[in-house]
Amino acid sequence: MLSLNSIPNQLPGEKVIKVLRRDIFNILKKLVYFLFFIALMVVFVFFVNSIMPDVTNQVYYPVLLLAGSVYVLFIWLFAFFSFIDYYLDVWIITNERIINIEQEGFFSRTVSEERLFRIQDVTSEVKGVFPTIFSFGNIYIQTAGEKERFVFEQVPEADSVRELIIKLAESDRERASGSLKKEELGIL
Repeated sequence: MLSLNSIPNQLPGEKVIKVLRRDIFNILKKLVYFLFFIALMVVFVFFVNSIMPDVTNQVYYPVLLLAGSVYVLFIWLFAFFSFIDYYLDVWIITNERIINIEQEGFFSRTVSEERLFRIQDVTSEVKGVFPTIFSFGNIYIQTAGEKERFVFEQVPEADSVRELIIKLAESDRERASGSLKKEELGIL
């Protein structure tokens, strides 16, 4: 499990500024699907019982029980996977870098990072009615590194996070250029 007390490859003097996950609305939206499929099963059971009252006899009952159990298992698996994907996708902003941790399925995770002074452009995008009402959106971070673009997907307060990243990147660039000037002059 991911512990945010120590971040991956933590640098000396590095402090966590902000930890982001997808907005809670996204998991609630999937919860509605979950509840819909549960209600669909309940309606189906009542419908079948009203049409065929003898469905619970010795021949059909084991087959229906098995089919219903498999159906419920897949619904729970969908709900569990949705929660795992929501909870384990984390974006960490520190005073030195940004870290992108994305869970891809149950057994695969991608961790990427980029130093703040390499950030070239930060764009926030809020599209749609619900993202506008609940104030969440995507943040696109253009860097000078191998991975050209970081995407923080459906994070809350996307505009203020964009401003924070820009401010931290400018501060880190000033600090990096100051240390480069000192190195060029032989001060360090």
